[in-house]
Amino acid sequence: MDGLNILFEDNHLLVVNKNPGILVQNDKTGDISLLDLCKQYIKKKYNKKSNVFLGLVHRIDRPVSGTIIFAKSSKSLSRLNNQFKLRDVKKTYWAIVNGVVYEEEKKLIHWLLKKSSQNKSFTYNKEIPRSKKSILQFKKIHTFKNYTLLRINLETGRHHQIRAQLSSIGYPIKGDLKYGAPRSNKNKSIHLHCRSIEISHPVNKKIYKWIAPTPKDALWSASPSD
Repeated sequence: MDGLNILFEDNHLLVVNKNPGILVQNDKTGDISLLDLCKQYIKKKYNKKSNVFLGLVHRIDRPVSGTIIFAKSSKSLSRLNNQFKLRDVKKTYWAIVNGVVYEEEKKLIHWLLKKSSQNKSFTYNKEIPRSKKSILQFKKIHTFKNYTLLRINLETGRHHQIRAQLSSIGYPIKGDLKYGAPRSNKNKSIHLHCRSIEISHPVNKKIYKWIAPTPKDALWSASPSD
């Protein structure tokens, strides 16, 4: 089915590589979401007459690409939700940022304040009312002429965390106008990609790791394979 790139499927999970520009779940725009597409796929594949259960475990922003896990049963959803809550899930992101990053690796600690009216998070160097401590670590993995590819591991999961924190140190993500990039990407994407997710399977308890190929464009294609 168009718009669907399946990385893994069994009776309990559906793991998909989301294309940039697709909503994970419905919003006020009314645009079809990845959740809708996956339900349509399951309904067609298994010839289901009734409504399809598919649980949303986590989200990534509309202009972001990469790995998304859906639960195909309420039991799997509950167990995966618990893993995410306890931060037992390992997620790695790739970001191509504007400018040349000179640090080989760095840990960023900020306090983020989400302003819903602007759908944006603001960074502070110390705690302020309603702010949340936000921690990530990045490692430089490739340098282009005007950009740098970073591997990012999150220690916390905040609204627009990667976008806001990288922007705050002078390295906005390519295409991310909201957080200071000088120009947008033609397809309205940003160069942020959920590269991999590692979890304990909710039923058989084995460790699974899924790696999502990057979108097809010149910069991503020129990036290292891992």
